Amino acid sequence: MGDSAELVARAFVRAINRQDVDGLTALMAPSHRFVDSLGNLSEGKEEIRSAWIGYFLMIPDYSLVVDETYCNGPAVVMLGMARGTYAPDGYLEAENRWETPVAIRALVEDGLLIEWRVYADNEPVRKKMKRAV
Repeated sequence: MGDSAELVARAFVRAINRQDVDGLTALMAPSHRFVDSLGNLSEGKEEIRSAWIGYFLMIPDYSLVVDETYCNGPAVVMLGMARGTYAPDGYLEAENRWETPVAIRALVEDGLLIEWRVYADNEPVRKKMKRAV
């Protein structure tokens, strides 16, 4: 189970790095849950699909770099960096680029992600958003 769970989690990261919403959606269970670093919970494949679309509009080059991966059955923990450029007007300007350490916990069941939980400091993004206003 651990190997297949890791493959699904890594495929999700690759889809994120391509900003491939269809690819992300294909890997989600119908009752998929997303929990952000503040503990906010979103549920349901379609709701989360819409959230990814909005996020990629705001940060069109969002990506994850995974340095370490740990598996325990259906649970996969990935450690690395999240990065992107806050682009409220659609332009990728160097001064709006940010990066922060990230930990992700993915839960996989029957080859699909049932939960994607992100632990990251959102302050670098908030600073860019405040400055751009």
